Amino acid sequence: MSTPMTADQRLTAYAAEGLTVHEYPGWKTHNRDSATGRSFGPVIGVLIHHTAGHNDKDICYKGRPDLPGPLCHNWLGKTAGLWMIGQGRTNHAGSVDLDVLNALRAEKAPLPVDNEANADGNDVLYGLEIENLGDGKDSYPPGQYRQAVLWAAAHCRHHGWTEKSVAGHKEVQPGKIDPSFDMDVFRADVRAQLAVEVGGPTPAPTPSPPRVDLSRLVAAAKADPGAKQGHVTYMAGVNLTEAALVKLGYLAKTYAGDGSFGSSTVAAYAKWQRHLGYTGADANGEPGKKSLAKLGDRTGLFTVIA
Repeated sequence: MSTPMTADQRLTAYAAEGLTVHEYPGWKTHNRDSATGRSFGPVIGVLIHHTAGHNDKDICYKGRPDLPGPLCHNWLGKTAGLWMIGQGRTNHAGSVDLDVLNALRAEKAPLPVDNEANADGNDVLYGLEIENLGDGKDSYPPGQYRQAVLWAAAHCRHHGWTEKSVAGHKEVQPGKIDPSFDMDVFRADVRAQLAVEVGGPTPAPTPSPPRVDLSRLVAAAKADPGAKQGHVTYMAGVNLTEAALVKLGYLAKTYAGDGSFGSSTVAAYAKWQRHLGYTGADANGEPGKKSLAKLGDRTGLFTVIA
């Protein structure tokens, strides 16, 4: 655990990492500390999001009708660069899994499954919102992605953390799918950046889509339908698969996002299999490598590992 950076320390750390920043007026005193009666820190890591929209810098500063701003510490545009949005406690993480927070605090990998929302992530995590639709088709320009890596590395370098203090929103809060790139690859890129001396040449990282483990997804499809309500076998992979089925119109959104490969998801996946020409036992709603790979390719939301 570490004392949060001051506003000036953040500016210095970002500049040292090679980042150019823009300052939203009033950002240095813009936070949720007084309104909530809770202070920001001690801090244990950084959290990566996508905004699920475009041109949303002002929303991240001002907030929404249902959620007051600031909604992050920094907003990273596709072409508008990195902006200072808040200093202190911000509304970006929400309720998260305490087991995951403890793993980030101890820098343990891999992170445990985020199957609960029993802790406040806004207290302890820096938040970055990356301008992106999050639909798997909206690309992250290489320059934007590189800035995200540098941003995470700047915090880690200042606090003496490794890349194991970095997480995606989808890894800490049940039902979330952001950011829409592979966090293991992102952490590897942060690790590579931290190996470079400040001011030295930096690697040129590129984003990679998340991966769904076929064997774990099949296990979920077999175990979840008959299990008790709330049972989760493979939350991250199921949520990505359900998001793809929703996107293609095979699954109603109301049945997606709980991490369980329930009977509605089985029926939706069977429809997808029949669409691909499978019949009989080959269209029973249990994912196969070819059908799952095609689902990921068609939607752009994930790739498949066996």
